Amino acid sequence: MTPGRWDPCVSHRGAETDGFVDDYFAAPDRRILLVGGAGFDPRSTAATTKLATTKGHIRGLFLQEERPNPQQTLVDRANVNCTVLREAVTDHRVAQVNIFGSDGAVVGGRNAVAAIGAEDLNGITDVVVDVSALSVGTAFPIVRYLVERSARTPPPFNLHLFVAHDPTTDGAIASISSDAPSFVHGFRGGSTLDGSANAAKLWLPQLASGRTSALGRLHSFVDPHDTCPILPFPALDARAGDRLAEEFLTEFESGWSVDTRNIVYADESDPLDLYRTILRLDNLRKPVFAEVGGSLLILSPLGSKVMALGALMAALERDLPVAYLEAISYEFDGSVAQEEPIDMIHIWLEGEVYPQPRPTLYNEGIAA
Repeated sequence: MTPGRWDPCVSHRGAETDGFVDDYFAAPDRRILLVGGAGFDPRSTAATTKLATTKGHIRGLFLQEERPNPQQTLVDRANVNCTVLREAVTDHRVAQVNIFGSDGAVVGGRNAVAAIGAEDLNGITDVVVDVSALSVGTAFPIVRYLVERSARTPPPFNLHLFVAHDPTTDGAIASISSDAPSFVHGFRGGSTLDGSANAAKLWLPQLASGRTSALGRLHSFVDPHDTCPILPFPALDARAGDRLAEEFLTEFESGWSVDTRNIVYADESDPLDLYRTILRLDNLRKPVFAEVGGSLLILSPLGSKVMALGALMAALERDLPVAYLEAISYEFDGSVAQEEPIDMIHIWLEGEVYPQPRPTLYNEGIAA
């Protein structure tokens, strides 16, 4: 069995994350590029304000995702958060990232990568990406670009991922999806290769409340042979998985034909749990379908950001396609959301902590 690139993985949660930040980033020789979202999400400032208290030199790149006709209340919230970010990191740049082009095409991933590519990384020891307020269509391409750039930039920099975990805030944010499913920029995987034309496609959608219509369009787009929905368990709300199963009961029984034995459960607060589960499924299917066209796993992370990180790591390692529906707008119930995150989760994705050489990463069949 192929060893996992992030098994074992250096990660921290809650108080462990605070201790790691205070210790590791306290060294004055740390030169840090901090990339985060300057959006309406109240969690967007948590990682930045924490890192700003350390002694390392920090330069900030704050991305503002621009969508057509946003609600003014969300714009006002985003402006307040952006002010907090700018005051916390005085050496910074704010970059506007248009998510949709003039023709309606999804271009946010490409624009975000272009913004990162314009940064001078000479002398940078650590790049921190806070995905708390970044969409999947923006965060996934950024992380892939930085993983690949680290590998070819001597000396390689350390790459860290942070996310503020708060299921209550996740539930307070409702996204209105576009009508055009597509693959996330840089994550087409083997879906378009001739060698995968006859592969048995297994779709792994991460379920989220209120997203039945969006996931229905994604199912039609992927057209899988089998579907294994991902439900959160264990979770802060012990009945969250049950309620999602009830919400998607029609899809389970008719549209997707899901056998209850094929439901995937993953720890809501641990991205490594879903990462290892996806790799285990991939390992089990490859020998089974090797003689009849192969196996292809397709991911759709529409739920919490924490679980999406697990999908991201698996997609990076196995070059898996990520089918996604970009949001054209959001609705946010600020009265329901927590003002402070429950947990801060840290993943040390690349860098000096891991022995070399490491398993090779692939991007659309080509070694990265």
